[in-house]
Amino acid sequence: MAPASTLAAGSVGSIETQYLDLPNPVQLDCGRALHPIRVAYETYGTLSAARDNVILVCHALSGDAHAAGFSKTPADDSTRDGFAAEDRDGTVGKGLGWWDGMIGPGKAFDTDHYFVVSTNLLGGCRGTTGPSSIDPATGKPYGSDFPVITVADMVRTEHAFLDVLGIERLAAVAGGSLGGMQALEWAILFPDQVDAIVVIASTHALHPQGVAWNAIARDAIMRDAAWQDGHYYGTGRSPSAGMGVARMVGHVTYLSAPALSERFGRRLQYADDIRYTITDAEFEVESYLRHQAASFVKRFDANTYLYTSRALTYFDLARQYGGGSLAQAFGDVSARTLLIAFSSDWLYPPSASKEIEDALRAAGKPGEFHMIEAPYGHDCFLLEEGRQTPLIRRFLAEASSTSKKLTSKKRLS
Repeated sequence: MAPASTLAAGSVGSIETQYLDLPNPVQLDCGRALHPIRVAYETYGTLSAARDNVILVCHALSGDAHAAGFSKTPADDSTRDGFAAEDRDGTVGKGLGWWDGMIGPGKAFDTDHYFVVSTNLLGGCRGTTGPSSIDPATGKPYGSDFPVITVADMVRTEHAFLDVLGIERLAAVAGGSLGGMQALEWAILFPDQVDAIVVIASTHALHPQGVAWNAIARDAIMRDAAWQDGHYYGTGRSPSAGMGVARMVGHVTYLSAPALSERFGRRLQYADDIRYTITDAEFEVESYLRHQAASFVKRFDANTYLYTSRALTYFDLARQYGGGSLAQAFGDVSARTLLIAFSSDWLYPPSASKEIEDALRAAGKPGEFHMIEAPYGHDCFLLEEGRQTPLIRRFLAEASSTSKKLTSKKRLS
């Protein structure tokens, strides 16, 4: 992990989140049309005159639009609150973007060459319209009346947002975890508008074990009496207890057994021996999980967690687009694909990325897969930035060269 003293190197500087209201409704997979929609976003770098150097960065479940640089108005609790965040960030972490080590001059997504765009996804609670937003039909927050959304709905919203900015083509779409799912959706839904995708620690469909863990997390929220069928806004009560348990469950799935053993072992938190209590956090790992829960509930909306979790469990490219065949789902894809996975990630295992690579090859599509040996589980995509960077920089350079050659051929013909 990079020491805190290196984090400012290559920074995009001080950043302020912006907001854009979409002019038209977005048609959703559930059959409803959603309007109005506000999108929170940030941009880094300079847009080229030809508008052909845009990279869209998509975030994971608990992220937001603030992907890089130092926020001009830092939140009380940072999105960089994952495994070993204090070790990684030191005292500067609160205002840093969640992927700051990857976005900036000379970094993986090099803002000396690319115009990087990051949005908060549809259903979010960090500036983009979601369950905590006001329903124009009632004048009150949507709560559980918010429409059930899919990853494809998130991508359609991003597409509508870029249309307003006048961006018609993307040099790349990139993201880890749920962000990688969005990148794959982009390649399928808008094949003529995406040159490349970078899919990190992700999958074409969440494995049954992942579906199960997400179900437990959602149940923890909905079984909290303070959830109030999703209409807890303004009542003075919120499902913090259930949300805390959901975060504990989710956080454990992001880690690996070796990482937990190395960091915590079976060390006791407060005493030299056990104290025979069922209520106190006796072990360091228990205290750590409680800390994660307490931090998370301060910055994240429980309904957003429910909706986003459901969206990622619905995601299944073979079912959605291939009649059960993943290769068929990729039939119209034209984007070059970079897949990166991590050896210790059991939630989004390397086998899922290998299945994507095999399906791309079967469909005659360009793709490459790299597995990085690392011990931190799913959180590796946030921690192993230095080892991902050369892979991504080389891939984007090759993708840019290929795109220019194809453009030149089209002009000649």
